[in-house]
Amino acid sequence: MSLSHKIGSIENVIYRHYRVAHGIRIALSFVITFLAIRFSHIPEGSWPLITLVVLLGPMSFWGNVKQRSLHRILGTVVGSASGLLALYIEIYSLPAMLAWCALVMFFAGYMALGKRPYMALLIGITLAVVGSAAPGDMHTALWRAADVILGSIMALLLTSIYPQRAFIHWRLQMSDALGSLAKMYGAYTSINLIERPNLSKQLHQELSRIITMRTFINAASRETHISNAYFDELHTVCRDLIGTLKLLIESYWGSRDGHFWMLNAQVLRKTRKMIQANLEHLSILLLEGSSRADEHNITLMSELKDELNKFTPETQNYHSDAISSIYGYIWLSRQIGQQLIELEQLINKMILVDDPHLIAAEQSS
Repeated sequence: MSLSHKIGSIENVIYRHYRVAHGIRIALSFVITFLAIRFSHIPEGSWPLITLVVLLGPMSFWGNVKQRSLHRILGTVVGSASGLLALYIEIYSLPAMLAWCALVMFFAGYMALGKRPYMALLIGITLAVVGSAAPGDMHTALWRAADVILGSIMALLLTSIYPQRAFIHWRLQMSDALGSLAKMYGAYTSINLIERPNLSKQLHQELSRIITMRTFINAASRETHISNAYFDELHTVCRDLIGTLKLLIESYWGSRDGHFWMLNAQVLRKTRKMIQANLEHLSILLLEGSSRADEHNITLMSELKDELNKFTPETQNYHSDAISSIYGYIWLSRQIGQQLIELEQLINKMILVDDPHLIAAEQSS
């Protein structure tokens, strides 16, 4: 799913209710696997179902499927082989068998705190399933190993059917965050309010959302081939934007005289409308996508920022606290303008990186 393409209505519903969709996937997968086992009369048939639930339980994004699939296969094979070897050793010595199991579990536990925790989990689970057969019962152990592998294959197959994409989750969450910031900015700077609204909790929630969304970055990068650096930089700008917005709110409502002066300044009215419109534009852009990197809004925002740079307010008749609020508000508005320019430039770069046809068109123009 390229950033140059729109998120469809069906995808919008599924991804906004991803927990329901994930529950339906697991339920259907369980029923399909159960019927396959029941009609094929596979011995030890409970183990494929257990394996299926263990593997499908944590939601796997498409960007992680290939990596996790390899870890599933390796973990299952290593665990099965370890369990079969443990049963063979038990024929001759139970202490030696226990020592072998302890060694394998030590290895799994060590790996669980490293870069391959999922593979370590599968090694431990498969060792427990295969090695818990009756002493020397290689027939049962072999069937259990085969059943675990069957459950892994079914999980892989059913995960790959319309998988969850981290990039779509990221786009929806970032769009919602920018849309919420646009509404809060509009509420705080509204000319119709005589008292400062209390939306600090909502601002904190949006900051937490931006931080939490970093969990999508690695998978989204694999899905789109967009470098992690673009995502990291965009998240940094968004966090800075929220911090600047908090300071701007303090300046806007910090002085009564300064507040009324800022309400009536034509340049600042224009600035407020432009900033809110740009936040809304970026929110929609992430949902609707774009067929090309549009520089029009960047140009308009740059012109407004230049106008603010040249703006010299007449504040001779105001107290020092009002003057500080006014100049602080003007400077912070310029900062927000610059941050919005950076956000749109980053999104435009991501559109180009994600679509080679757009790169060719951009270079030819």
